[in-house]
Amino acid sequence: MDKTFKMLEFIIDDDSDDEKIYNFVSSLADEDVEGEASSSRVPRPRTYIPRDREDAAVRLYNDYFSETPNYTEKNFRRRYRMSRELFLRIIEGISNFNSSDIPDYFMFFRERPDATGHQSLTILQKCTAAIRQMAYGTTPDLHDEYIKIGEKTAALCLDNFCRCVFHLFARQYLRKPTAKDIARLYSFHAQKHGLPGANNDINVLNYSPLFNTIKNGTAPPSPFDVNGHHYERGYYLGDGIYPDWAMLVKAPHSPTDEPRKKFKRFQESARKDIERAFGVLQGRFQMLKTLARSMDFDKIRRHMYACIVLHNMIQENNGFVIGKKEERMIQRNPPRRLHRDLRDRDAMVKEIRDKQVHKQLEADLAELVWNLSPYFRTANIIE
Repeated sequence: MDKTFKMLEFIIDDDSDDEKIYNFVSSLADEDVEGEASSSRVPRPRTYIPRDREDAAVRLYNDYFSETPNYTEKNFRRRYRMSRELFLRIIEGISNFNSSDIPDYFMFFRERPDATGHQSLTILQKCTAAIRQMAYGTTPDLHDEYIKIGEKTAALCLDNFCRCVFHLFARQYLRKPTAKDIARLYSFHAQKHGLPGANNDINVLNYSPLFNTIKNGTAPPSPFDVNGHHYERGYYLGDGIYPDWAMLVKAPHSPTDEPRKKFKRFQESARKDIERAFGVLQGRFQMLKTLARSMDFDKIRRHMYACIVLHNMIQENNGFVIGKKEERMIQRNPPRRLHRDLRDRDAMVKEIRDKQVHKQLEADLAELVWNLSPYFRTANIIE
């Protein structure tokens, strides 16, 4: 306040020119630099929380990752949502990643001393903080007492972990099915249920990338025969809200005959199994159930993709895959896109949306389901 009065007094009482006023104001600024700071500025010290992260790293290692860990494999699977072997495989992939230009999200997990000379958090601590947030849907600072990690650092662990998982494993575990995969799925489905079928549902019909690949000619072939008729492409199960397209099979709205009634139950049962897949994903990673309003779109997308990739890796590690592991590896070169002219694309769209094929396929599947079990033709069906 004294400097303000001195400056006002100088400007009012003195008839000096602009240069002298500028020199006077500069002298006041120099006083702040010399240590005579204004009394209106209140210092705001930073809160420091001492964390013994070295001791926490040893405790975490002894609890879960030593040769004789304190917690069993069953405890590990419940808290990490995967086996110890798979988690260490992910850790190895992140720590051993080598490239001419290593991305920052991989460098984040490299262990190095900080400015005080203490060793940074280990990769086990950082990845544990990330997977616990994904598994339990908790806030970043919830595991501070055990892992000794700050809130901001834990949030960075989650985002960078999802980036690394997507970078390392998305090409193998987030790819589109090949022709061999589709044939294998047909065979497996026939062994389980006795009829060919689709392997997933449609969420956003008009923007489905699967339909785009069919239009562009890059979709793998998926022919099948049913009830004496040949179909070039597979189909997707849907409910009554979807249109009557050739690649969509819906349950009859109000079936009157017994074959269609049975087909309606089969179709709805299979569709519910598909819809429950996302429920299984949410059950494994509780983070998908929590609100994501504080995140931007890119973070939500990365976290969602990472959960799907990890889920597929867990399923493979648990032995729930169809086919050999080496046959699921990704080819380096993506499939070549065929440049179709507009007339070819329009013809393909009309073929996909053919209502006559839709009705014929529905009738063939209903007949096939009815012929699978002669018991239903004589038994009383309880509605």
